[in-house]
Amino acid sequence: MAENARTQDMENMPVEAVLAALKVDAQRGLSQAEAGERLSHYGPNALPEEKTSLLKKLAGHFVGPIAFMIEAAALVSLILGDWGDFFIIFGLLVFNAGLEFYQDRKATSALSALKNSLAPQATVLRDGAFSVVDAASLVPGDIIKIRLGGIVPADVRLVSGEYASIDQAALTGESLPVNKKVGDTAYSGSVVKQGEMAGVVTSTGSETFFGRTAKLVAGAGAVSQAQKAMFQIGNFLIVVAVVLALIMVAVQVYVDIVKSDTWGLADALGILQFVLVLLVASIPVAMPAVFSITMALGALALSKEKAIVSRLSSIDEMAGADILCSDKTGTLTKNILTLGAPIPIGNAAPGNIVLAGALASRAEDGDAIDGAVIGALPDASVLGQYTVGKFTPFDPVSKRTEATVSGPDGRSFLTSKGAPHAIVALAGAGQTIAAEVDSQVAELGAKGYRALAVARSDDGGDSWTLLGILPMFDPPRDDLETDHRECPRQGRRGEDDHRRRHRDCNGNSAPARSRYQYPYCSGRVSERYGSG
Repeated sequence: MAENARTQDMENMPVEAVLAALKVDAQRGLSQAEAGERLSHYGPNALPEEKTSLLKKLAGHFVGPIAFMIEAAALVSLILGDWGDFFIIFGLLVFNAGLEFYQDRKATSALSALKNSLAPQATVLRDGAFSVVDAASLVPGDIIKIRLGGIVPADVRLVSGEYASIDQAALTGESLPVNKKVGDTAYSGSVVKQGEMAGVVTSTGSETFFGRTAKLVAGAGAVSQAQKAMFQIGNFLIVVAVVLALIMVAVQVYVDIVKSDTWGLADALGILQFVLVLLVASIPVAMPAVFSITMALGALALSKEKAIVSRLSSIDEMAGADILCSDKTGTLTKNILTLGAPIPIGNAAPGNIVLAGALASRAEDGDAIDGAVIGALPDASVLGQYTVGKFTPFDPVSKRTEATVSGPDGRSFLTSKGAPHAIVALAGAGQTIAAEVDSQVAELGAKGYRALAVARSDDGGDSWTLLGILPMFDPPRDDLETDHRECPRQGRRGEDDHRRRHRDCNGNSAPARSRYQYPYCSGRVSERYGSG
């Protein structure tokens, strides 16, 4: 393998160039010997785990300028036998360290949960034969197979197969599975919902998209602005205390030794007593503890509002935020694909449009679009009156599904649903109907909807009738309007782009209306079916 192959842009290179750079034959895969060499070079396909002893982690919370000065004050109190001051100072130090240690443990648990979602096994092609191996043994250049229900074990470029529908919501926040074809990239940790393909591993371990995400979680320990201010104040007070202590000791030594020419243990203890008083008076011993307690109380209050706090310092950072960027799917919206009111083309009844679309769907596939169409039926039990024979699932080429159905009267017919342009072409609709469909789709797109079209054939597919359009959208959460009104009360300014103008998923402008007249768009419907 070329030395710099790992640094090349594997996501944008042609598949043939990727295979050449990784020096692998897509038909035979790597040999066991080559795989072993690469494993020793690249390391296992797992997130690096730095083992730190519990004692070392705990001791780390007693290190720092303020902590050292507090510990010095506690030590002086112990030497002088001032047990009251010693226990108070030491107790505050231990309490603050314990609270921070508890929060760190919670963050570590979150990272461990992230690691556990990696695929444990993979089907890999080596020496011309497929076998199941531990995912940790995968190396760049391995040819692997991904199939329905499996977790993608590493970042791969797909090299063969018809298509695969992959759910990568955990990584990218997409509301629907993404359809992949040859040449596309599948990310480690995503789930295959449909199809089966083969791909070449381009990145493993911490170099994958998933691994970089995990590294961000592990490194999410930046010091907050409040902590920086506290450290600056503490460091300034430490410098002042040390300077004053040195001046005081120098003066006292000069008076006792140079002028009086007397020196004894009592004099030394007296100087130490003054140093203790100066340290306790100059350094805010309780400042770290007060800060942690205040943040802990804030975390408790936020937990009652169903907010999860992984780091105490994040509360202060959130309070000082000027702009809050929120993910749409599942945050602003319900992440539940929903069917709107059907739009008939011609004389079709809205109920018949939904029924035809539901018959061209298959609930057992677990597809979000099929589930939304079937769920829109007033009574799903009506499907039991029909018998579905041959069913052609969606594929990225035809951009539609098709089913052969036998009705309650024994007559057979065909139904199909898919991208509006694909169904219009299937039905052989004239320019007038095609223009009407385009107009409806554009209007729906301006409101954030996406559209599917439905057609039916009663003569075995010789001719098709376009029945209508099914609008689909991801509705906003029920509490979104309440949150929007709550922003000013909490001292935040809520930006409402919909009051000025609205842009749909394709960037088309629409007239300004109320924010809540526009359902939030489900962009992946257009990617899958090509509508809008």
